Amino acid sequence: MPVLFLGHGNPMHALLDNAYTWAWQALGRRLPRPAAILAVSAHWMMPHVAVTAMAGPRTIHDFGGFPRALYAVQYPCAGDPALARRVADLIAPQAVHADQEWGLDHGSWSLLRHLYPDASVPVVQLSMDASAPASAHYELGRRLAPLRREGVLILGSGNIVHNLDLARWEPEAQPFDWALRFDAWVREKIAAGDDRALLDPDAAGQDGRLSAPTPEHYWPLLYALGARLEGDRVSFPVDGIDMGSISMTGVLLESA
Repeated sequence: MPVLFLGHGNPMHALLDNAYTWAWQALGRRLPRPAAILAVSAHWMMPHVAVTAMAGPRTIHDFGGFPRALYAVQYPCAGDPALARRVADLIAPQAVHADQEWGLDHGSWSLLRHLYPDASVPVVQLSMDASAPASAHYELGRRLAPLRREGVLILGSGNIVHNLDLARWEPEAQPFDWALRFDAWVREKIAAGDDRALLDPDAAGQDGRLSAPTPEHYWPLLYALGARLEGDRVSFPVDGIDMGSISMTGVLLESA
């Protein structure tokens, strides 16, 4: 299976028809059908590593102030307790909590309802350890790479550029120059295979500090890059800066 990182952006994309959602739908049609999905979302940060281990994950509406229609969305996919156990085995000896409470947050289901609208693919979600350094998140992606040969799609959901404090809440907001530069810098490093350079966004100077002022939306990219295999072809199937300061860039790594 390939590895996919997508910028999920505003939760309203779950309901909208636009260039981003059309690109997600096209990916769902084009990619090989996965046996299961392992999602790493910006919206599940814990003081440890956890994996959803229930048979039927709930749909979590982890936001506020949006139209009622968004709270009515359900993504009734199955879970995969066997995959949860496999994830724990791959990450061992690091402890992994088998979670029975969380489910799927909007970082996962807002994308999945476009990628696989029939919710027929089982989904497991992996938390990110808030106390771990960037290198540890990249390493976990590397440990999880064998899942690709087992039919599992590894899906990172975040945003390469994510600065809500400076977001422009207006239609067709123009992107900030620093957002464009950082997004281009990240793409350049990914295309060159220089994953290690991406562990610290501050390496891009002020552009990086403005683009990733907090790490939670950036770190899911590191899981995807960690699962890169030698010879993978890189493409960027989704493009754009939303609200001036939210990158919607998608990254696809697939066997050549």
